[in-house]
Amino acid sequence: MPTGTRTSPLTDWTVVVPVVALVALVFSWGRDLPGLVVALVALCLGGAVLAAVHHAEVVAHRVGEPFGSLVLAVAVTVIEVALIVTLMADGGEKTASLARDTVFAAVMITCNGIVGLSLLVGALRNRVAVFNAEGSGAALATVATLAVLSLVLPTFTTTKPGPEFSNAQLTFAAVASLALYGLFIMVQTVRHRDYFLPVAVDATAQDEATTDPVDEAGHAEPPTSKAALVSLGLLLVALVAVVGDAKAVSPTIEAGVVKAGLPNAVVGVIIALLVLSPETLAAVRAARRDRVQTSLNLGYGSAIASIGLTIPAIALASVWLSGPLLLGLGPIHMVLLALTIVVSALTIAPGRATVLQGGVHLVVLAAYLFLAVSP
Repeated sequence: MPTGTRTSPLTDWTVVVPVVALVALVFSWGRDLPGLVVALVALCLGGAVLAAVHHAEVVAHRVGEPFGSLVLAVAVTVIEVALIVTLMADGGEKTASLARDTVFAAVMITCNGIVGLSLLVGALRNRVAVFNAEGSGAALATVATLAVLSLVLPTFTTTKPGPEFSNAQLTFAAVASLALYGLFIMVQTVRHRDYFLPVAVDATAQDEATTDPVDEAGHAEPPTSKAALVSLGLLLVALVAVVGDAKAVSPTIEAGVVKAGLPNAVVGVIIALLVLSPETLAAVRAARRDRVQTSLNLGYGSAIASIGLTIPAIALASVWLSGPLLLGLGPIHMVLLALTIVVSALTIAPGRATVLQGGVHLVVLAAYLFLAVSP
């Protein structure tokens, strides 16, 4: 865990890099960038990701679990929503499916990529990765319900032609998403907080797991309130830089996708990969510290936040956005979503997983990425 007992000096890279990345965002916003500048912005983007993970860990160390993983998941998602709405406002009809593509990519990356990597790392360390099945199962059920209500039903509704909701249906989906998201947060942080705390591994028998929550603060002293507030501010700066720099390089990404003859959905996949990189790195680092439950909190929490906040925001933005809003998934993606839900349920139910479960999730993610490029 981060030491956190002192505020980083002004020359610390965790302070300098987010500021530099934000400056790069200011000077690159809304401009056509040459190749060298795009490379520099991408470098700033990578540094901002690492800085965001550091500051998220400082904040998480101060507030404890599950609040720590919630801070990063919500912060990333709020800015991701702003990015989606901005791109849709600028792109017109060609971005009609951007929200669907990005949200579905986020679900697949979190539920298969983040979860799969975390289980694989945890199982490689201790032969068996252990976690709380009650909390993870509740999170998975919420993800599945949100995904079906928001991304599957529009394909089958008949009030409006195409994979679209009518205004009334979109309003219902938005209200239901917010209600489920709020209920999940209440359960996670108040009513059943113990379901989302990391589970300790028995040091004398790595195949067996105890059910006692590990010490939330870890072995290091927690940071002071001042240091945590500074890190929270720098976390927000870093995340704004991550998403903003991702938008700055997105025209180059879009041009590359078109030049390569790839489907437009690939743009949403790449944006989701960039935006979710801080959470992915944080989850893997937590799994390396035998805190797999924290990793699962990050993965499923990000998926819930991505749907639960994006759909209401898009519903509100649709009041002034022109063009159709395509939310319904196609047959291939619905099959992948169903496979993800079934595999995840079988993984979560025992409360423990081996490298096999981690590998299965990663193969499902690989299948999604491959089919996104070659549908």
